[in-house]
Amino acid sequence: MADPNQPPPEDDAPLTMAGMMKEVQVLADKFKAEDDEVYVSPYAYLEKAAVLQEARCFNDSMVVRENPRKCCTVIAQLLHLQNTGQFLSSTEATEVFFGVTKLFMSDDASLRRMVYLFIKEVAETCNPDDVIIVTSSLTKDMTCDVDLYRANALRVLARIIDAAMLGAIERYVKQAIVDSSGMVASAALVSATHLFVAAPENAVIVRRWIGETQEATASPNEMVQFHAIQLMYQIKSTDRLAISKLVQQFSQKNTLRSPLAVTCLVRYTAKLLHDEIAQGRASGGSIQDGTPIMRGGYKFLESCLRHKEDMVIYEAARAICGLPNLEPQDLSPAINSLQAALSSPSPAMRFATMKTLANVAASHPRVVSKCNEDLETLIADANRSVATLAITTLLKTGSENSIDRLLKQISAFLTDIADEYKITVVKSLQQLCFTYPSRHRVIVGFLSNFLREEGGFDFKRSIVAGIINLMNQIPETTESSLLHLCEFIEDCEFTMLSTQILNLLGEMGPSTSAPARYIRFIYNRVILENSAVRAAAINALGKFAAQCPSLRPSILTLMRPGLVDEDDETRDRASIAVKTVEAALAQFPYDVPDEDAEDVPADEPQAGDPAAFLLLESMPMSFDKLERSVKAYMSAPAAMDSADAITFSSLPILEDLPEEEEKVEEAEQGGIEAIAAAPAGPPKEKLDPAAVVYAIPELASLGRVFRSTKPVPLTESETEYVVECVKHIFEDNIVLQFIVQNTIDDQRLDNVTVAVDTDSGLFEAAGEIAAEQIKYGDTVNCFTVLQRNADEPLATCNFTCELHFSVVQVDPATGEEEGDGFEEEYPLEDLEISTSDFMAKVAVGDFRKSWETMGNSNEVLEKFALQFKNQEDAVSAVIDFLGMQPCDGTGTIKPGGKPHMLHLSGVFVGGRSVLARAQVAMQGESGGVVLKIAVRSEDEGVSRMVADCIS
Repeated sequence: MADPNQPPPEDDAPLTMAGMMKEVQVLADKFKAEDDEVYVSPYAYLEKAAVLQEARCFNDSMVVRENPRKCCTVIAQLLHLQNTGQFLSSTEATEVFFGVTKLFMSDDASLRRMVYLFIKEVAETCNPDDVIIVTSSLTKDMTCDVDLYRANALRVLARIIDAAMLGAIERYVKQAIVDSSGMVASAALVSATHLFVAAPENAVIVRRWIGETQEATASPNEMVQFHAIQLMYQIKSTDRLAISKLVQQFSQKNTLRSPLAVTCLVRYTAKLLHDEIAQGRASGGSIQDGTPIMRGGYKFLESCLRHKEDMVIYEAARAICGLPNLEPQDLSPAINSLQAALSSPSPAMRFATMKTLANVAASHPRVVSKCNEDLETLIADANRSVATLAITTLLKTGSENSIDRLLKQISAFLTDIADEYKITVVKSLQQLCFTYPSRHRVIVGFLSNFLREEGGFDFKRSIVAGIINLMNQIPETTESSLLHLCEFIEDCEFTMLSTQILNLLGEMGPSTSAPARYIRFIYNRVILENSAVRAAAINALGKFAAQCPSLRPSILTLMRPGLVDEDDETRDRASIAVKTVEAALAQFPYDVPDEDAEDVPADEPQAGDPAAFLLLESMPMSFDKLERSVKAYMSAPAAMDSADAITFSSLPILEDLPEEEEKVEEAEQGGIEAIAAAPAGPPKEKLDPAAVVYAIPELASLGRVFRSTKPVPLTESETEYVVECVKHIFEDNIVLQFIVQNTIDDQRLDNVTVAVDTDSGLFEAAGEIAAEQIKYGDTVNCFTVLQRNADEPLATCNFTCELHFSVVQVDPATGEEEGDGFEEEYPLEDLEISTSDFMAKVAVGDFRKSWETMGNSNEVLEKFALQFKNQEDAVSAVIDFLGMQPCDGTGTIKPGGKPHMLHLSGVFVGGRSVLARAQVAMQGESGGVVLKIAVRSEDEGVSRMVADCIS
């Protein structure tokens, strides 16, 4: 019996504060010591030679049988070397693979799996002849009784065998596909999928396994069904009818129990319906009135909305919502399913559902509006991505009466989210203002409030871009928006935004009802900001002075301090602006009208005002284009010897480059965002294609080239002689530059010319310039000059072309002649010269103003019926037929199927400007496209020739 006077053992001692603190300190010291320890990878200091030395243990049968863990460690080290870029040489790989074959003697499952992993990883970087060493061992495993070995052996073999070996083991793979073991069957199906895409020869063999794959789709194992349906689709992917039967078979029988397999079938059905619609098999109206394939496919998708698995329900709903040109009644079942999914406990499901609803709301907002109550509850969702999508969708589906309530919810929401989500909300608010323009004051005021809140550059830039776009689309917002932007630059920390807003004030401020109210904000930037903003502010003040004569004396006083500014750019701009405005005041002094006068003259510059011309008129071309034009002027023969002054009108007309077109289109669509995101860097050097012509003295008398076309191939690229033609257009002539390449190594071509012939009296050949010699691999030019009959109107002409040359046999090695030459002729493709070749693609800054200025005295109106299936093809064809430049972003069609208005501009040979407006509209159920076109130019004959290009 225990002594009652004995002290209790330590574990039974009463808990005291001091004892507890002591234990806590001991634990803290223990964890601190563990944290201070630096983890060192066991593979950190591996040496390749040492690992290969260790790998020799593979040849020791005793080690392989009794110590498989050591072999696993060596394999792991070899894999580490492989993944860190220390690949095995051919000799080393051969030795290692021979050793690996000895590891198949072990029955250890872990070692066998490491062997499979090693073979699969190393096979991609080693010589195939080395990998083939282990093939017999893998084949043996593939036919053994252990399912784990069979499955892994199949997966590895699929990575290393070729078509010849695949034929030898085909029988085993086909048996594995229908094996009762789900592991083996799935491995065989996945291996077949990899083999199918590895090589065309393998695909031919895999296609013969269609029967076994069909049988595998009835497997009780869900993963086997999933892999089988994937392989079935892959085998039949090139046969539209077979795909249609596959979809119909499984959608009607309802034999697939695997949710993954049903999801795949849903995707295949959706793609089939997309193809049906894209090929014009939809009859219009509801999809349920379409072809039997469309009706059956839609019925299957609708039935999947009642599936027990959320994955299948969502995939079916997304597939239905993604079908083009769907009627609202066809969308309703999918929207109902998505509405139920909004209350899912899974954040991933809520996000996916919101993403789909947001996409549908862009085209069918009324259909999605039934979910508005559920969407409003998601504004407070813990997942900010879900909440952002809910807000943006509500902005698309909400009514005009709900705007105030939504903005109140958004104001509390925006302060808690990142800038990337704020930008999404700002873009949705911009679209909402386009939908309800009468509420522009509320929405613009809301956006301007957040300009004064904390936020990054991208967020502020998106708000400024949104306000500017609203000003362009809804003119009523101009004055209030300008005032909001003025208040923003009072405390703007971003120089780029300040300069862009000041430039905008200079462009739009003078035309408002009270331009003087903006002067104070601009002048504050002159005295408070950095040099770049000061220069922009001086520029804006100069534009106000140029356009508002009544403000000139006051603005002169504000600009004069800039004459002594420390920054060169600011000082130069102030000097030009002050001197120009002073000259304008001296020439056109402003008289203040009497307050009682009834007829008060407009506050605008008079004709000939130097300030308006210098400070308001933009250059007729960009600086990049001006540089190219001046270089083209200098490259023309005897251009620099002329005593005439160089003016814009005397410079050659140059077409807009594709990069310039993209830059203008991005600026029109993205505004300030596109400008800010434009990549900085030196521009690429632009080569003048006419320089080849200018380099030939015989062609100097023809003058300056009007334009040069893109090369037109006259032969196939694989033929023995490759020929392309560039058409250089002159006022009265055409120079055909034939680019000839000799691809025969034992021939040299001498005295090479191209003979052209036509039945038209519009052109006649006036001369040829032959290529003296074309060696093997060389590309040389020869020329043919065509003279145009000025009395004949331009029309499309076809020329038969034939290559004439002398063939000289040469030694391919030395290039020395080996015999006498002989004459040869080589027929080429016909060459077409059309009216569009005489049209230069030159854009105009303001198409509407240019159209009105041109007048309708020489206008030609025409209407055509075009055989195109869609508007996109018709618009592209019209642009190609006319050879003109799309303006105002009209070269891209907006979705919706409405008639599209196309604005085109160009310059016809002789320097005559041409404008065209074309309306492209679908004819409805009868098919085809109706084109209505109006062409204006300075010459009615030119207008007629351009309009006739369509016919």
